[in-house]
Amino acid sequence: MTQTQNRAAPINIRARTTQRNLIDKAAAMLNKNRSDFMLEAACREAENVLLDQRLFLADDKAWQAFESLINAPVKDNPALRQLLHDKAPWEK
Repeated sequence: MTQTQNRAAPINIRARTTQRNLIDKAAAMLNKNRSDFMLEAACREAENVLLDQRLFLADDKAWQAFESLINAPVKDNPALRQLLHDKAPWEK
């Protein structure tokens, strides 16, 4: 089992017995306890939701900073140029 750190923010959830059993079975397959399994799964999904955000709001100052970065000339990057020039491993 993984070591758990002290956690101060409780999260309570009610589930059907079949759901709990399913979660317990999957957690056991990964040698995790129910809490660790559920917390990792919930955090992973939360990150996916946040990364899928398509609308970003910015004030004028932030927008101008963003535009200046986008419009700045591209710096030479020999390592990137070499990477793009090389064949992919599956093409060799």
